[in-house]
Amino acid sequence: MVFKATETINEIKDNHKMIQSICLRLIHPRGSIPVSTLMHLMPILIVFWLGTSQALAVEVCELPPVNGSSAAAQAIVRTACEEHRLWGQSFINRHGRIAKLGITESESDTLADQKSIAWQQVALYWRESSTLAMTGSAPGSSSCAALDNSRNTANDCRAFLLDTPWSAAFISWVMTRVGLAGFSVSPSHITYIRASYLDASSPYRFTDPGIEKPKAGDLLCRIRGRPPVGYAGLRAALDAGRTEDWLSHCDIVVAANVNGDRTLHMIGGNVSNTVMMRKLPLDRKGRLQLSRLQPNQDQECTPAQENNCNSNRGDWAALLKLRPDVALAPPDSQTDTPLPVAQCCTNEYTLCLQFPAQEID
Repeated sequence: MVFKATETINEIKDNHKMIQSICLRLIHPRGSIPVSTLMHLMPILIVFWLGTSQALAVEVCELPPVNGSSAAAQAIVRTACEEHRLWGQSFINRHGRIAKLGITESESDTLADQKSIAWQQVALYWRESSTLAMTGSAPGSSSCAALDNSRNTANDCRAFLLDTPWSAAFISWVMTRVGLAGFSVSPSHITYIRASYLDASSPYRFTDPGIEKPKAGDLLCRIRGRPPVGYAGLRAALDAGRTEDWLSHCDIVVAANVNGDRTLHMIGGNVSNTVMMRKLPLDRKGRLQLSRLQPNQDQECTPAQENNCNSNRGDWAALLKLRPDVALAPPDSQTDTPLPVAQCCTNEYTLCLQFPAQEID
């Protein structure tokens, strides 16, 4: 018999309590395990829990899907996490400081898979999301569309990648990769922000980030390049059709309030020129703690104003909620490699110990 211990943290509501599950997976090669044997193994599970529960430091991208999350949400999170690993797991901490910065967009170094070239991976986001063709005659875009082995073509494409923000191309690539039906791919975030508000068939629903709780698969978006408008101001501008040229940025929510840690984990592209994870603080109810930016407030980050140097500060004006019933494209039209099928004839049993982790509202 083979023992495989796994520590699983499942955030579920059970009588207003957070529940953690610590599981022991048992694999028997020949047949069933008697109930009496399973009962004798329970102390092993308890010892395992006592030895590990004191330090539940977990990588959110290594956790199993949140209980009850849709197939679309799981696919979006999985794909975003895979790219974050590929780029070396750069991240911004809860205080808005870049804690780790790995390879960036224009480098010729290989990524974590030891085969993908950094700048070519960004070009791939543009091509496979179909957003490259939407850039028109931007200098260098045609070179990225038809890369060959020539140095001139490579340099021309790399110049395009440096000069052209690719954060929306990254989001569009993730949604294309998972086959999210009805998503408005675009080189501009405002396109799918607008669609979530005006188009009932959009896979996302426009909501107030100060009220709704973010969940895995959602998009959190902020407005850039203008005085802060907040949710109400953005909604009014969308109603008036005044957002066509608005600059914005969206990140993908990959985890929220794991084990009651009051932290939102998001992944986005072209954040400090890489695929970056960002941590934002949540309140005790799991809602985003929004900073109240004033239109005339001096927010410039300088050596004399270090308190303003916070990469998480911004006009987070929209939370795009992934609709629970959104469809994915048929598996044969997706590019994901199917998961390997378990071979016959192994019998697996899982013993789980649940315990209350933290009171929640």
